[in-house]
Amino acid sequence: MGCFHSKESVAESQPHSSKREAPTKHYHKPKWRSQEQLTESRLQKMREEFWDTQPHYGGNKVIWDAIKAAIEAPDMDTTRLIIETAGIVVAKSNMTVMYDERGAKYELPKYVLTDPTNLVQSSQETQQQQQQQQQTLQPDQPAGMQEQQAASGRV
Repeated sequence: MGCFHSKESVAESQPHSSKREAPTKHYHKPKWRSQEQLTESRLQKMREEFWDTQPHYGGNKVIWDAIKAAIEAPDMDTTRLIIETAGIVVAKSNMTVMYDERGAKYELPKYVLTDPTNLVQSSQETQQQQQQQQQTLQPDQPAGMQEQQAASGRV
């Protein structure tokens, strides 16, 4: 009988031919700048939406839970400990691509990992909301009259 190689054994003999990125031990949470102005509340909502829908991205729920715990850890030492204990392989130094021991890929948007450098702070967020409310005031009434009505509860 002839000799043949299975795809698995060929892939094992050529580890660099795989699409999987090489693991890294030197990783950090990324620093990034949002293209749109993100408020703290908007960023929190985006994160909640991601974690609510993450099972649809595939992978193991236990690994997703470990990734979330690692991201929310207070320091990088704890983050590393959680990742290593769960058997997660970090493929990109900015932590946006990870793999579990079975080879399932976990991709994370940067907004889940850290706040953007240009995050709109709470006081700025309040000012923006006030400006938006003022813009939605009835255009046929002077602003002073609207404020009077708002104070008396007639708006």
